[in-house]
Amino acid sequence: MRTGPRGLRPALLAGLCLALTVAAPIEGQTRFMNLSGQTVTPAYEGWWPNDNGTYSLFYGYMNSNWEEEFVIPVGPNNYFAFTSPRGLDDTSLDAFDRSTADQGQPTHFYPRRNPFLFTIEVPGDFGEQELVWTLKTKGQTIRAYGTLAPDYRIDPQVISTEVGGDYGSLNDALRTNIPPVIEIEGSMHRTVRVGEPLRLVVHAEDPDNLPRRRERGGMPTTLEQLYNPPSSIVAISGPGLRFSWSVYRGDAEEVTFDPVQMKTWTDTRVYANSAWSPPWFIPEPPPNNRWISEVTFDEPGEYTLRAVASDGSIFTYENLVVTVTPLVN
Repeated sequence: MRTGPRGLRPALLAGLCLALTVAAPIEGQTRFMNLSGQTVTPAYEGWWPNDNGTYSLFYGYMNSNWEEEFVIPVGPNNYFAFTSPRGLDDTSLDAFDRSTADQGQPTHFYPRRNPFLFTIEVPGDFGEQELVWTLKTKGQTIRAYGTLAPDYRIDPQVISTEVGGDYGSLNDALRTNIPPVIEIEGSMHRTVRVGEPLRLVVHAEDPDNLPRRRERGGMPTTLEQLYNPPSSIVAISGPGLRFSWSVYRGDAEEVTFDPVQMKTWTDTRVYANSAWSPPWFIPEPPPNNRWISEVTFDEPGEYTLRAVASDGSIFTYENLVVTVTPLVN
């Protein structure tokens, strides 16, 4: 995650923080769970080359709140800009340009860590340029700097490691892990009225069944097992194909899914309906691997829903655009 200190990856930053915490006096180890009032930090996750000679740059974010969510439309508070090396290190500089601002980034920001959330393809001659994501929240400007620096080259195993995939496994086979395949039935752009249920049907498969689904010692039977202190710097999640809908653009407060969807963000609280939540229970896929649900909207507007399938190590996503019209009297 490249923000703040240049060139430091998330795991390294976390390791440094852990070392400082261990070395600090005991009175300095108090940590707070902030439900609201904190900022969102954009994150540059890394890059990999594509077969056609282009490169994919991966981005995500960290919302430091456990409950507060943000809606930040693409604009002066949420934009991308191309620049020469270190051209936007000064966060007081405003580089908003409507022609390049929208690179497919989210406008709804869920709590906590949302890693490897989207990619941007850049040409083979991108060179030493930087593709910088600027977010402004709570009066603070924070940037993520996308580059082709060699130490930021990633592969599927790196992604798996940084999202705690397969219980934090370092299995070398994950380097060639094939991501799940998603097919959304029907049009990729729908229109529906406020309050009118919209049926969503998705088929998802894991082509290589890697990593294989397995439980981690069964369900906890004592409080000591349930609240066992974490043994990893990175939050871990269990293996096995899973699927969820989320709101990528638009206000999630105005959107209701039925059934309730498993969270796609790293909620590590016990029994929090998250793949990163102890006891790491991953539901079995439905019959024929078809996930069927309904969604309703309380306010008109244009929303982007995101379909996310994960095998517990790497994931695939598709976006579905829904135009919601007012009720007709």
